[in-house]
Amino acid sequence: MFSDNFYQQLRDLPDYVGSHLEITLIALGVGIGISLPLAIAVAKWPPGRWPVLTLASIVQTIPSLALLALMVPLLNRLGFWPTVVALTFYSMLPILRNTVTGIIGVDPAMTEAARGLGMTPMQVLTRVELPLAAPIIIAGVRTATVWVIGIATLSTPVGQESLGNYIFSGLHLRNWTMVLFGCVAAAVLALIFDSLIAILQSAAEKGSKTRAVLAVLALAVVLIGGLGASTFVKWAKASGVSSQNHRDTETLPTQTKTTRVIKIAAKSFAEQYILAALLQDRLEKSGFRTQVSSDLGSTVAFDGLASNKFDVYVDYTGTIWSNVMKRKETLSSARTLDRMTGYLDGKYGIECLGSLGFENAYTLAMRKKNADQMSIHSIADLAAQAPEMTLGSDQEFLSRPEWFAVRDAYQLHFEQKIIYSSTFMYEAIDRGLVDVIPAFSTDGRIAAYQLKVLDDPLQAFPPYQAVLLLSPRASKNKELVRALKPLIGQINEKTMRHANQKVDLEKQTPAQAASWLAEQIDEP
Repeated sequence: MFSDNFYQQLRDLPDYVGSHLEITLIALGVGIGISLPLAIAVAKWPPGRWPVLTLASIVQTIPSLALLALMVPLLNRLGFWPTVVALTFYSMLPILRNTVTGIIGVDPAMTEAARGLGMTPMQVLTRVELPLAAPIIIAGVRTATVWVIGIATLSTPVGQESLGNYIFSGLHLRNWTMVLFGCVAAAVLALIFDSLIAILQSAAEKGSKTRAVLAVLALAVVLIGGLGASTFVKWAKASGVSSQNHRDTETLPTQTKTTRVIKIAAKSFAEQYILAALLQDRLEKSGFRTQVSSDLGSTVAFDGLASNKFDVYVDYTGTIWSNVMKRKETLSSARTLDRMTGYLDGKYGIECLGSLGFENAYTLAMRKKNADQMSIHSIADLAAQAPEMTLGSDQEFLSRPEWFAVRDAYQLHFEQKIIYSSTFMYEAIDRGLVDVIPAFSTDGRIAAYQLKVLDDPLQAFPPYQAVLLLSPRASKNKELVRALKPLIGQINEKTMRHANQKVDLEKQTPAQAASWLAEQIDEP
């Protein structure tokens, strides 16, 4: 009745739900712990209300993904802590505002009567004001909960596992089952919590202790069930019951070569998913426990490797040359690799095991029919007609040094630039919505969409050999190095392009494409 794709996503659900619940619960707990006392204080001190509520409102105006990204350099961390801190900030405004509104909205006659009975200010607060304000306060918590559950799906690019893994990976792989799983799971989770907290709010309004207890118990069941299922799945994986890839026919060796999980980082496109799956498969067969963090930006992935947040990562020489080393000149592939290797080791302690054997270079591409009609064969030819054309780009390219170098070298000035997800960028050029896009030389969609890759006569783009990098800590693990070293030089450009086609065009999973790729590798 259901496809293998459906069951694959279903198997990942406990993991993602558990991680999503964990960051949501902690962020809400911290948010409530900060917001309630602060709101009570400013409710009793009117001069403080405006600055506190205004500051909380300003935080809400910052785009969610931007705030998550800002937390990475501010905290000098990846993953969990930037996510929790950002979500905590987002949870505070509705709790603060509703608590202040609830307290100052209590009928003054009630508080005067309480004081007349001899109650202290603290007793008035705890026995009169807070109980009467409780429905409004709980409404604020209810709003904050729904917000946090939704925003938590954006934590994937900063390295935190959540239901967003479904959405980001599914978008890049054009796997709409994955996207649907992420959207539906997040929506169902939000609806469950919204409904249960609504019952708690109703109990506060009606003074029903029974209803309140039932609502709290139901919330506890949902939390324990979600976190418990995730914990069990992680235990099962660690014990070898199922592998990280959920391969039904294979299990982990009974003796692992490390008690520590080897963390593999990957960016957000098919080739990176495939290579991460290839590394994972190889390491697990060698007795290592593994975990993949995908959909990362280049900077997040590299910084995570340098700080030992991740252990293994495939990057490209041109990316490191331009983004990390800030070099603008273009050297040969061999010289670029040699200088990059020495730089990474000397400055970061990162070991470059070498090139995997292929280059995935940035290029500019047009529809072949249009390029031929306009006699555009190179970027130099494009420059003359670019002022009347539209460039479609992914989110990252236009902020990269490589783009600035190509733009300046050829004096490229487009009439318009439009940002797309890389998934929709190809559709945009196919439909004629844009005239030019940046593409990767190993991307199977170049042929599928009948695109023409433009020559780069000035060699403004640096070489982009795919290189296997190890973190400072991982580089000292001789068994890990021994397991990965045979991959060096074993994948040529044609083979990698074919593997990419299996995902981009044939709709195979990255794990399936990685299995095929592993079969093509000639062990030394």
